[in-house]
Amino acid sequence: MTDQPKTETRQRKLVGEVVSNKMAKTIVVRVSRRGRHPRYEKVITKYKKFYAHDENQVAGLGDRVCIVESRPLSKLKRWRLAAVVEKAASPEKVAV
Repeated sequence: MTDQPKTETRQRKLVGEVVSNKMAKTIVVRVSRRGRHPRYEKVITKYKKFYAHDENQVAGLGDRVCIVESRPLSKLKRWRLAAVVEKAASPEKVAV
């Protein structure tokens, strides 16, 4: 057996906007990415939703948050909240 140090895996980090916080200890984060259309060359924005674990329920609707990859926590949750980057100005006027 060789005595090689264990290599650390880099956790993926994403920044997105909270679109739902109605579940207990779970938030839904919409992450956007921009790129050019392969044929028409127009810049388009694609969105993907991630379910993230929010233990202390600190993230509110419309907040920009940073999430990190983790072990599977439930059927859909594979991410957890790392930090709230920016609080929303007013949660009532957030467009989804």
